[in-house]
Amino acid sequence: MILTLYPAFRRWSEKGSVYIISDTHFGDSDCPLMDPGWISPEEQLERINKLAGKHDTLIHLGDVGDPRYMEQIRAYKVLLLGNHDETATKFEPYFDEIYSGPLFVAEKLLLSHEPVYGLEKWCVNIHGHDHAGGTSENHLNVAANVCGYVPVNLGKLIKRGLLGKAESIHRLTIDEAVKNKEKRESRIGRQ
Repeated sequence: MILTLYPAFRRWSEKGSVYIISDTHFGDSDCPLMDPGWISPEEQLERINKLAGKHDTLIHLGDVGDPRYMEQIRAYKVLLLGNHDETATKFEPYFDEIYSGPLFVAEKLLLSHEPVYGLEKWCVNIHGHDHAGGTSENHLNVAANVCGYVPVNLGKLIKRGLLGKAESIHRLTIDEAVKNKEKRESRIGRQ
């Protein structure tokens, strides 16, 4: 179990691992324009199913493509809608949970389809959308073609220190309050 996750999301890891991928674009004809080495949906499914079994959770960060391919994935399936995913209704038969925007799943962990900038100091953003790469400090790009069409294992990433570079928003708030108090006391002491 990934205890770092908020209690509402720990169920994803109760029986197995949590894997994350984005931008599979299953069956989309323009994939070779994004990446000339784009692999077939069948090859992607094979790579996903080598890791994600029936006791695991697969979080898809959007731009699924043809959702019927998701039927071949054995894992519990969670979707954050992407910019190519028209409506949640289209995906309801294929996913166990669907979210329509960025999702904080732990104190320092934000899942989203597109990268969210400006939060780097106090959280890690796992996202897709950028097919050219785009992984930087406290941003992890899991677009299918960027991560070799292999979903990342969230528990392993956390154990390796993924969240270590991000300060807690609570710690930042407390530290700022202490600084402000010291400044006030210093001004009062000079009067």
